[in-house]
Amino acid sequence: MRGFESAEDRAYSRPGQSGASGNASDLDSRAVDRTPGELPKTLHFKLVLLGDTSVGKSCLVVRFAKDEFYEYQESTIGAAFMTQSVNLGSCIVKFEIWDTAGQERYRSLAPMYYRGAAAAVVVYDISNRDSFQGAKSWVQELQSVNDRSNVVIALAGNKEDLAAERQVPKQEAQQYADEHGILFLETSAKTGHNVNELFYEIAAALPKTRKEHDPHAGFQLNKTQEQKSSSSSWCACGGKS
Repeated sequence: MRGFESAEDRAYSRPGQSGASGNASDLDSRAVDRTPGELPKTLHFKLVLLGDTSVGKSCLVVRFAKDEFYEYQESTIGAAFMTQSVNLGSCIVKFEIWDTAGQERYRSLAPMYYRGAAAAVVVYDISNRDSFQGAKSWVQELQSVNDRSNVVIALAGNKEDLAAERQVPKQEAQQYADEHGILFLETSAKTGHNVNELFYEIAAALPKTRKEHDPHAGFQLNKTQEQKSSSSSWCACGGKS
């Protein structure tokens, strides 16, 4: 079993936002209402990352959780799990993230991880045309087994830092996302560009009024007692110890 050193889990705020102030009003309008002095609620959502191998899924999650980048990230074996939070001001969205393996031999395991997910990030490499076709396949699979209103899907064109080697035009990916009603951002796990923004957009798009502990919604609701979260934890099932 492979593990990662855990950094203290942080509830991220939108860049330019100080606590719940700044430019968060557009996010807060979709967050849970609370009275002055009331502790913010923590909403738990299951999120899954899907995509072909070597597109940078694990690197995106490590950048989001620890603000770190490893040039040579081991391929995920089976799946890895972690948690990380986003502060929307009047509520905290805590993502319970499953990072799935991209190798074809593990594809049959994917439904086990995306079943019941409230959100999914489908990742492709902008310098690899085939990975974009693979991402389309994942989106099609997700939308065929989930009601579109029950899952927020974000398409992430990763490795934006390799723009000189681009094989997938940004406009083409944006058009595809618009046609399928999903979010889209180009990201770079290496530089960190748009990584936090990707998870903010997902957090803001998630419904905040579902029934508490709904087992079919990938959603749970807890009142925070302290403004701190447990440390991120990883487990690569079947990996080397």
